[in-house]
Amino acid sequence: MSDETDNESNRSNQHSEADGAADVPPVRFDTKIAVLLREDLEAWQRLNVTAFLVSGLGTALPEVVGEPYRDADGTPYLPMFRQPVLVFEGGKEVVAAAHERAVRRGLPTAVFTSDLFGTGHDRANRAAVAAVGRGQLDLVGIAVHGPRNSVDKVLKGARMHR
Repeated sequence: MSDETDNESNRSNQHSEADGAADVPPVRFDTKIAVLLREDLEAWQRLNVTAFLVSGLGTALPEVVGEPYRDADGTPYLPMFRQPVLVFEGGKEVVAAAHERAVRRGLPTAVFTSDLFGTGHDRANRAAVAAVGRGQLDLVGIAVHGPRNSVDKVLKGARMHR
């Protein structure tokens, strides 16, 4: 078992115990949602890129989104992903290689390029990506969803975000 898998299992077990559900075995998902960030980003950039990337997965893949939440007082809340989102980091070359593998495997992929830090709205974001060929994108992050083993192969060389 890899360190990543051990870390995932430990997080799932800690989450179950914290919820008072220690007697319920942790759920093992057949799929994985992962974000890979370039390691040289500032903290605010990491958070911003992650939020943008996962929004793409949630809208394009409705099956990854769970049911709405409601607290004990009946206050409704928006639904969220039904499974954990794992965040990884790596150098520029690792991100580029992961992107190439994700595209080659046909996995649903969201991209965030360095150009998007200078745009202010969705239309400008799409135009900035459309202006550059796939091999020349200055990627600062990607998000992927797919079968666990396929996503693990895409993320080869990346490490869990610290």
